[in-house]
Amino acid sequence: MTRRTACGLIPGFAALKLLADARPDSFRVYSDAPRLFLRPQRVRLLRRERERRSLRWDQFETLWAGKAEFPEPGWAAALRYQIAQEEEAGHRALTWATGAGSDVRQVALVADWCAPLATEAQRRAMTAKLRTAANGPTPRNLDGARDKTFAAIVLSEQDQDAAERALTDVFEKFWIGAFLPAVRGARMRVANADACAMYEMLHAFRDNLGFDLRETFPDWFKHYPILHIMAHYPPPFPGAENEYRIPAEKNIAQNGPDLKKASLSRAAELALVAFDANAPETQLTQGFLMNDRFLMRGTFGITYEMMWANPYQPGLSYYHIPFAQHDEIGGQLFVRSSWDDDAAWLGFFDGQLQLFKDGSATRMDPNVTREPLDIEEATVFFARAASRFQVPARPADTTDDVFIVGLEPRKAYHIEIDGREMYEDLADPGGILFLPGLSGETGVRFGPAPVIK
Repeated sequence: MTRRTACGLIPGFAALKLLADARPDSFRVYSDAPRLFLRPQRVRLLRRERERRSLRWDQFETLWAGKAEFPEPGWAAALRYQIAQEEEAGHRALTWATGAGSDVRQVALVADWCAPLATEAQRRAMTAKLRTAANGPTPRNLDGARDKTFAAIVLSEQDQDAAERALTDVFEKFWIGAFLPAVRGARMRVANADACAMYEMLHAFRDNLGFDLRETFPDWFKHYPILHIMAHYPPPFPGAENEYRIPAEKNIAQNGPDLKKASLSRAAELALVAFDANAPETQLTQGFLMNDRFLMRGTFGITYEMMWANPYQPGLSYYHIPFAQHDEIGGQLFVRSSWDDDAAWLGFFDGQLQLFKDGSATRMDPNVTREPLDIEEATVFFARAASRFQVPARPADTTDDVFIVGLEPRKAYHIEIDGREMYEDLADPGGILFLPGLSGETGVRFGPAPVIK
């Protein structure tokens, strides 16, 4: 029995230990307003950006002065009020939030940030909307969990008990009860765009409850930033205002690039860096963000750029990221031939295999017999093709990461590599076996491990 096999037998105990050890001391909110995002250091940075007439501020100012229509009008106007301390913008945000505004996230931000300008009638109107959200059912996705968290935190000013119940519900029933088991069991992938809501929620919990949600699943959160970077197709997409990195999508061939999802993917990266500036994976993400050709200049993206970007923070070049990234927890695999825009890219996610090459993504069936895919420093073999294979020739003193796909998920296999003793390993939840650092022309044989009754 392998170590991974043994660990796999006790997921319930591991989950209980996480629940017991990693949880907020209390779900009471005692922080001072503004409670969402605007810690003093962040406010100073935002106002300094205006004083210095940074590229981001100038673009935001140009759109605002030109009376551009922002897709998230409450958030944009409230952000301008906080940065420029311009009351007209604050009143505009309040008018939206107390009128037709129904987006809980934006209403919460306006109620929190523009409270000094609000009339009693406006406070009551916003509180009614937030109370409905906070008292609603347990969220079913990250957007809903983020919204309920925001509503509860802002509502805590008027009703601590209702806020505490709502935050307890989000943490215990959604985060611990549904989200983490789905991620741990590979039943859910946090797509790049969805990570924006996740990191906004992380900010809200830490700033108001003093708790880092990453502590509930540290192994996954440590590796998520790099997987997020790798889950982009290589070529940039030329938009009207800027270029976009397009995140991997299950239905990309049918639907084409989704620029809103691409914007939210970058917004997630910005919020991720703002959350933890010192971790090595965060510094690599900052390096990924620093090219201004991808700076979001449109009415949707500029607010996220303005809120989270810190161009003064140094980053590490993402060229240091290895070309092959295997997610053993989620059963995913991402491989690329280089960091050039015309690189070949392979992704195994959401139960499907995609190959991006020569400008288009092709969906492949990992269970169909086919020739192995040799992509720079990694080779992907298909289990249906053979139970033995040879690693392609490589230059002297170099090795190859080998991945076998199309196996039975979580099944034990015997593996025999030339010159080594046979050993047993588990296929990951996606049916992938990872054989690291093999020399060229090495022979490999594998087969299902016998079941011992």
